[in-house]
Amino acid sequence: MHMNASNSAEAPQAGEGEAADENEARGNWTGQFDFLLSCIGYAVGLGNVWRFPYLCYKNGGGAFLIPYLIMLGVAALPLFYMEVAFGQFGNLGPVTIWKACPLLKGTGWAMVSISALVSIYYNVIIAWALFYLFASFNSKVPWADCNNYWNDFHCRDLSVSTTNATHNVPGNLRAGFNPNPEACSQDLKTNCTQYQTPSEQYFERVMLGYTSLNGAIKKMSDPIGPPQWHVTLCLLLAWIIIYACLLKGVKTSGKVVYFTATFPYLVLVILLIRGVTLEGAKDGILFYLKPDFSLLLTSEIWSAAAVQIFYSLGVAFGCLTTMSSYNKFRNNCYKDVLILAGINSGTSIFAGFAIFSVIGFMAHKTGLPVAEVTKSGPGLAFVAYPEGLAAMPVAPLWSVLFFIMIITLGVDSQFAFVENVLTTCMDEWPWLQENFTKQAIFKSVVCLVMFLLGIPMCCPGGIYYFAMLNDYCAYYNLFVVAIVEMLGISYLYGIKNFLNDIQMMLGFRPGPYWIACWLGITPALILFIAIFSLVKYQSPSYNSEPFTIWGEAMCWLMMVGSVLFIPCCGICEVWRRGGLTAALKETPDWGPPVEAFWLESDKYREKLKQMNTPATDPVTGHENRPGVDDFSQPSNTKETKT
Repeated sequence: MHMNASNSAEAPQAGEGEAADENEARGNWTGQFDFLLSCIGYAVGLGNVWRFPYLCYKNGGGAFLIPYLIMLGVAALPLFYMEVAFGQFGNLGPVTIWKACPLLKGTGWAMVSISALVSIYYNVIIAWALFYLFASFNSKVPWADCNNYWNDFHCRDLSVSTTNATHNVPGNLRAGFNPNPEACSQDLKTNCTQYQTPSEQYFERVMLGYTSLNGAIKKMSDPIGPPQWHVTLCLLLAWIIIYACLLKGVKTSGKVVYFTATFPYLVLVILLIRGVTLEGAKDGILFYLKPDFSLLLTSEIWSAAAVQIFYSLGVAFGCLTTMSSYNKFRNNCYKDVLILAGINSGTSIFAGFAIFSVIGFMAHKTGLPVAEVTKSGPGLAFVAYPEGLAAMPVAPLWSVLFFIMIITLGVDSQFAFVENVLTTCMDEWPWLQENFTKQAIFKSVVCLVMFLLGIPMCCPGGIYYFAMLNDYCAYYNLFVVAIVEMLGISYLYGIKNFLNDIQMMLGFRPGPYWIACWLGITPALILFIAIFSLVKYQSPSYNSEPFTIWGEAMCWLMMVGSVLFIPCCGICEVWRRGGLTAALKETPDWGPPVEAFWLESDKYREKLKQMNTPATDPVTGHENRPGVDDFSQPSNTKETKT
């Protein structure tokens, strides 16, 4: 059965025995703060720093906060609460937890497949940050000017005005005379130069190798090229860090997050204090927050807000289910959900001030409008912001702090994605965690495979593969998974069962607002977002270079492939269990992880009685005790009571 019989004497109460594990076979967080900080580290990621500020200024500045907070309350937060409560009650990973409704077991596999794909490219970002961190330990950062071997006449440093008769590009004394010094624009497209900043050329030519030293740009149809050794070694180091932190499971990662989840806030405060003292900082902040309420009448701003908060909280990846599955049964997950949502949104807003104060300074130094300095995604973290840091006094110090912050933000989220994959496999195949040696070998194999799959993104043409995974491995498929998960729990497992389960854990039932969201409001809203995004679909590209046909096909294959787990596994479960009715019915061993908690509920007390009552076979006359193997694969986290 799916419980730990050794803890059956008495149900541990809230606040008692924090150091002891309720679920001895599977383990629990050492303390409540382990879970909170792990969730903060997971949800507060790179998107809070490099995506939210950009979306805010692009979609009406301060006016964007109105749809953002509304979408938080009706779209993301209900699903966030549902996943955390579901995982805590079952104490199982995102696949095995569908003992509650075996027909939807494929929903868990879809989540895990998405998490695995995200893990592959997410560590590449950490590898980039490690490379920039190492490069920052110099007397000056290497992207500070245009006087390097990788720069050409396309490099222009507007922060200085050095030119002469043979070098007529501002800040560039390395390149020769440029016959067409005018910068290209929408109005001027011929006899002009498409300039780049020093940090842009460093990112594309030195780190990525995407642009060769003679200015040739890789296309997706070109050979991908050999791996860049410096990025590949940084990727290997990133995976070694992840493996070391996850080697002993949540007992190790739960302690690491005490640093990785809190350090970014210290750096953001330092960068904000430094940023607001710079010239032009006020212009950047005003540009970030200046409200344009007329955009509230457009559908784009509402869709952008919904998509951002959906991704920001990290719902439908299965990671929240995994992390909450290590909670103790009496943990007040409702309070945790509200705290985490508030911290996540507050961090996004706060990060915008730290980012745009420096962007405003950069605009002031170059004489360009703030809008032309601002970028989104990797362009903000590895091009625009480092450019601003390079113009500060003692630039290497600020650069080191910034990239340590990027690394810690990324590592926290990566912990959750990889742990999601590991936990799922070990829940499904308990022999993988029979002892520490097997666990260590299994985890090393998973990390090694993901490292190898990430190597193509370390090649000169690998940025296209990165863009493919970054933009499409978790897109429409994530919306489908979220809708199926929410409707499956609400209607197939049953909203009454779910509410009763929460009451068992917390001592109270969720209010009408949560029930209304779970039953219809949130799934309908997510469906609207998915349809709207599909209507606005554009063929994928990177840096205005369109993907090849096979590249676009791969994007759709990733999205469709993960969703196909849902019907395929559903069909398998119907066949295994002898019919649709059996596949819809929860397994006999579904319930809380500790036997004592079963005795608090009439439903689970009756199930326990049936599982321990021998039945007589009408043909042989022998006693036949119904066991877990008759219904589902047993989990190592529960022991059959005999």
